[in-house]
Amino acid sequence: MNQFIVEPLFGGDAVHWYTPTNVTLWMAVTILGVVALLVLGTRGRAMIPSRVQSISELAYGFVHKMVEDVAGKDALRYFPYIMTLFMFIVFANFVGLLPTAFTTTSHIAVTGVLAMAVFLTVTILGFVKNGAAFLGLFWVSSAPLALRPILALIEVISYFVRPVSHSIRLAGNMMAGHAVIKVFAGFAAIAVISPLSVLAITAMYGLEVLVAFIQAYVFTILTCVYLRDALHPSH
Repeated sequence: MNQFIVEPLFGGDAVHWYTPTNVTLWMAVTILGVVALLVLGTRGRAMIPSRVQSISELAYGFVHKMVEDVAGKDALRYFPYIMTLFMFIVFANFVGLLPTAFTTTSHIAVTGVLAMAVFLTVTILGFVKNGAAFLGLFWVSSAPLALRPILALIEVISYFVRPVSHSIRLAGNMMAGHAVIKVFAGFAAIAVISPLSVLAITAMYGLEVLVAFIQAYVFTILTCVYLRDALHPSH
């Protein structure tokens, strides 16, 4: 599990909130990658797009359609925030697959901040947009009257568990995949099973490429679902 240890960039053992670490470095690389793709890659706005511009436009259209389909057209005003979330997570996941790189999204400290930001944003937005009517999200009016208080308690608990499940799902999946690759890599030094180990690493790496995108998609689409609940609590 050494690949998940947070270490200061400039020596020493103590890690404070202001200490530049390997997490800081690879988060900066992630942000630079997003800027390079979406800003520098599209600055020409060519009618016949380059490969980089095509990828940028595909990503834009993909997230735009997701927001519109899941949360509704009135949620499109929040598209820049959701687009930022998706691009940061997907880039962080893919950057973590590079040799010697650090997977920032494998740490609950990173995914927890992202999930809590979504939770606070949609909760505040829900009350701003709907006032006390936002509490209708927890009252299942279609259920029998005797069951409504019990269901309301369950809904409240599940609502406040959202940031926990939102963050652990992403961090857990990223950590598990990289740990399994490391385990298979440990067997590569044994001559008898080395070929099987290499095949297993190759297969797991291919799976992790898929997981890197899927987990970014899942995090983003859940954000859209939570946003829909904030905008339309009666639904």
